[in-house]
Amino acid sequence: MQDLQVIKEEDKMRKLLLGLLLDGIGMISFSIPLIGEFSDVIWAPIAAFIMTRMYKGRVGKMASILTFVEEIIPFTDIIPSFTLTWIYTYYFQKRNDEI
Repeated sequence: MQDLQVIKEEDKMRKLLLGLLLDGIGMISFSIPLIGEFSDVIWAPIAAFIMTRMYKGRVGKMASILTFVEEIIPFTDIIPSFTLTWIYTYYFQKRNDEI
Protein backbone atom coordinates (compact mmCIF):
# COMPACT_ATOMS: atom_id res chain seq x y z
CA MET A 1 0.00 0.00 0.00
CA GLN A 2 2.86 2.36 0.85
CA ASP A 3 4.48 1.71 -2.56
CA LEU A 4 1.26 2.65 -4.34
CA GLN A 5 1.13 5.96 -2.48
CA VAL A 6 4.75 6.72 -3.44
CA ILE A 7 3.96 5.98 -7.09
CA LYS A 8 0.93 8.30 -6.95
CA GLU A 9 3.05 11.09 -5.44
CA GLU A 10 5.72 10.63 -8.12
CA ASP A 11 3.06 10.69 -10.84
CA LYS A 12 1.56 13.82 -9.29
CA MET A 13 4.93 15.65 -9.29
CA ARG A 14 5.78 14.41 -12.78
CA LYS A 15 2.50 15.81 -14.11
CA LEU A 16 3.11 19.13 -12.37
CA LEU A 17 6.61 19.52 -13.81
CA LEU A 18 5.50 18.41 -17.28
CA GLY A 19 2.53 20.78 -17.10
CA LEU A 20 4.77 23.71 -16.16
CA LEU A 21 7.06 22.87 -19.08
CA LEU A 22 4.15 22.61 -21.52
CA ASP A 23 2.64 25.88 -20.28
CA GLY A 24 6.06 27.45 -20.82
CA ILE A 25 6.18 26.13 -24.38
CA GLY A 26 2.72 27.55 -25.01
CA MET A 27 3.79 30.94 -23.67
CA ILE A 28 6.95 31.08 -25.81
CA SER A 29 4.87 31.82 -28.88
CA PHE A 30 3.36 34.75 -26.99
CA SER A 31 6.81 36.33 -26.76
CA ILE A 32 7.28 36.51 -30.54
CA PRO A 33 4.98 39.30 -31.82
CA LEU A 34 2.67 38.34 -34.72
CA ILE A 35 4.69 35.30 -35.86
CA GLY A 36 4.18 33.57 -32.54
CA GLU A 37 0.41 33.66 -32.83
CA PHE A 38 0.60 31.70 -36.09
CA SER A 39 2.54 28.94 -34.35
CA ASP A 40 -0.50 28.43 -32.12
CA VAL A 41 -2.27 26.84 -35.08
CA ILE A 42 0.27 24.02 -34.79
CA TRP A 43 0.59 24.01 -30.98
CA ALA A 44 -3.15 24.05 -30.13
CA PRO A 45 -3.97 20.53 -31.39
CA ILE A 46 -0.70 19.14 -29.99
CA ALA A 47 -1.41 20.64 -26.56
CA ALA A 48 -4.98 19.32 -26.61
CA PHE A 49 -3.76 15.81 -27.51
CA ILE A 50 -1.15 15.85 -24.73
CA MET A 51 -3.81 16.99 -22.26
CA THR A 52 -6.01 13.99 -23.08
CA ARG A 53 -3.05 11.66 -22.52
CA MET A 54 -2.08 13.25 -19.19
CA TYR A 55 -5.58 13.34 -17.68
CA LYS A 56 -8.02 10.55 -18.38
CA GLY A 57 -11.79 10.63 -18.39
CA ARG A 58 -14.06 13.64 -18.27
CA VAL A 59 -11.38 15.92 -16.82
CA GLY A 60 -8.99 15.15 -19.69
CA LYS A 61 -11.64 15.64 -22.35
CA MET A 62 -12.87 18.97 -20.98
CA ALA A 63 -9.34 20.21 -20.30
CA SER A 64 -8.23 19.33 -23.83
CA ILE A 65 -11.12 21.29 -25.34
CA LEU A 66 -10.39 24.29 -23.13
CA THR A 67 -6.66 24.03 -23.87
CA PHE A 68 -7.30 23.92 -27.61
CA VAL A 69 -9.56 26.98 -27.44
CA GLU A 70 -7.12 28.85 -25.17
CA GLU A 71 -4.19 28.14 -27.48
CA ILE A 72 -6.00 28.88 -30.74
CA ILE A 73 -7.42 32.26 -29.63
CA PRO A 74 -4.81 35.00 -30.09
CA PHE A 75 -3.26 36.60 -26.99
CA THR A 76 -4.58 34.02 -24.50
CA ASP A 77 -1.30 32.08 -24.25
CA ILE A 78 -0.68 33.55 -20.82
CA ILE A 79 -3.29 31.20 -19.29
CA PRO A 80 -1.47 28.18 -17.77
CA SER A 81 -4.04 25.53 -18.74
CA PHE A 82 -1.89 22.50 -17.85
CA THR A 83 -1.11 23.89 -14.41
CA LEU A 84 -4.74 24.84 -13.78
CA THR A 85 -5.85 21.34 -14.75
CA TRP A 86 -3.30 19.87 -12.34
CA ILE A 87 -4.59 22.10 -9.53
CA TYR A 88 -8.17 21.13 -10.31
CA THR A 89 -7.33 17.41 -10.48
CA TYR A 90 -5.32 17.18 -7.29
CA TYR A 91 -7.03 19.75 -5.08
CA PHE A 92 -10.55 20.73 -6.13
CA GLN A 93 -11.67 17.39 -7.56
CA LYS A 94 -10.25 15.62 -4.51
CA ARG A 95 -12.35 17.80 -2.20
CA ASN A 96 -15.49 17.12 -4.24
CA ASP A 97 -14.86 13.38 -3.93
CA GLU A 98 -14.65 13.70 -0.14
CA ILE A 99 -18.03 15.45 0.14
